[in-house]
Amino acid sequence: MQDATKVTPVMDDRNSWRWGFTPQAEIWNGRLAMIGFLAAALIELFSNQGFLHFWGIM
Repeated sequence: MQDATKVTPVMDDRNSWRWGFTPQAEIWNGRLAMIGFLAAALIELFSNQGFLHFWGIM
């Protein structure tokens, strides 16, 4: 005989900000990396210089 009550797992909000090595932190890390990569690509596209040359590092 099976138990009539089922326990469903509680899903955490994947967009919430949490500290440590959590799935939420990895999602935010990926999002911020995509924004940074896009910003670097746009700087190179519109300035006709490399990212490091634009900031005067090279």
